[in-house]
Amino acid sequence: MEGYISLFVLIAIALGLGILLGNLSKLFGPLKPNAKKVLTYESGMDPVGSAHERFSVKFYLVAMLFILFDIEVVFMYPWAVQYKQLLDGSLLGVPSLFPLIEMMVFVVILFVGYIYVYKKGGLKWT
Repeated sequence: MEGYISLFVLIAIALGLGILLGNLSKLFGPLKPNAKKVLTYESGMDPVGSAHERFSVKFYLVAMLFILFDIEVVFMYPWAVQYKQLLDGSLLGVPSLFPLIEMMVFVVILFVGYIYVYKKGGLKWT
């Protein structure tokens, strides 16, 4: 338990400092509210309509596609960093072209996914 004492002290200091600085800014900060400051800011224009408007399903589809195809970087980056060692066999123990073939299959599957999304019109912003 003695090894955790420094961790608890660090957490206590961080929490205390956060609470202290947050309250100091409220105490010493300027409080001059007026009608313009209270309004929500939307590109310098006055807000029109409700803030609870529904978004199109297309918005969510594009967001999911972005996340889906952005995840490919998570798989490709470590592979690219260790590519030379993978081909030498120093990581797997056996030199082979399997890592290259494996990544090519992955890229082909992603490319087929891009083509499918393009054909379905998922990348059009109309």
